[in-house]
Amino acid sequence: MTMRRLTITVAAAVGMLTGALTGVPPALAHHSFAMFDFSNTVTLKGTVKEFRWTNPHVVLVVTAAPKAGESEQDWTMELTSPGNLTRIGWSRHSFKPGDRIELAFNPLRDGKHGGAFDKATLLDTGQVLTSNLREAEKPGLK
Repeated sequence: MTMRRLTITVAAAVGMLTGALTGVPPALAHHSFAMFDFSNTVTLKGTVKEFRWTNPHVVLVVTAAPKAGESEQDWTMELTSPGNLTRIGWSRHSFKPGDRIELAFNPLRDGKHGGAFDKATLLDTGQVLTSNLREAEKPGLK
C-alpha cells in the first residue's frame, strides 16, 4: 500500500471511529445558508469591482451606496460553484470590473455588507443574470 493510500485509509478510519465513539456522524462538506435572510431581498445599483470565478463558490464584489447620499461601500455576494453557473450559461466573463449593475440579493443576517446573489441587470446592455444559491447547491444536480 502506498503512503498516500495508507494516509487516506487511516484518516477515513479515524473519522468513522470518532463518529462511532461520539455518536456524531461525520459532517457533510457544505456550510449552512442560515447566514442569509432569504425572507428579505435588497436591491442596489453599483459597479462591479471584482468577479472571482473560484471553487467552492463564485464571489461578486460590487461597490455601491445602499441609499442615496450615503458613501459607497464594497458588497460581497456569494454565488454557487463555477460548474453550476456554467450549466446555466454563465462564464468567468459574465461580469467585468467596471460593469454598472442593478443587483438584487438576500442580505446577511448580521447586517454586514454582503449576501446571497439573486439577480443582476447589466445597466449598459439590459442583460439579466440570475442564480438561486439554495436551488443550485442541492445534491444530485444534473
